[in-house]
Amino acid sequence: MTIDWTPKARAVLTAASELFYERGIHAVGVDVIAAKAGVTKKTLYDRFGSKDRLVVEYLSARDARWREFLGEWLEKAGTTPRERLAAVFDASEAWAEKYGGKGCSMINAHAEISDPAHPAYAVMTESKQWLLGVLVEVAESAGVSEPHKVAEQIMLLHEGAIVMAGMRVAENIFARAAETAAVLLG
Repeated sequence: MTIDWTPKARAVLTAASELFYERGIHAVGVDVIAAKAGVTKKTLYDRFGSKDRLVVEYLSARDARWREFLGEWLEKAGTTPRERLAAVFDASEAWAEKYGGKGCSMINAHAEISDPAHPAYAVMTESKQWLLGVLVEVAESAGVSEPHKVAEQIMLLHEGAIVMAGMRVAENIFARAAETAAVLLG
């Protein structure tokens, strides 16, 4: 089903995005989304077909914004592997402050949707695979002997920092994670 991105469809996606992120995917029904968007449930279903498709569109839009956001930070970063690595963590901290007070929407969604057959599962995993690819490029440019392994280790630090920042467990968590990640680059 191709979505006709009418103003009402955009209103539905905006409402769903806010509600899913703030309350959780399973906690929000289509009636609440439709009411917040100022449309009928029929309009919601006419535009998206199902709540699952709306979840896919929410996560896809969030991922696209994140990729663009990180890309801008990487463009501004220096060219050394350490500068590019720092940009990943700095961008993540800036994103969390601007958009992510409740943590990573992909991690949050995975807590609710762990079935690989769910249509949103692919969006979640592709998002994380993309970031892992960015980190592999950084590790390769640093000349480490096992770039994929090092990138996975850095990814663990990154994802842990996101969770800890969302839970407000510690101060300066992204800086601490970035310092530790830099050690892995050698």
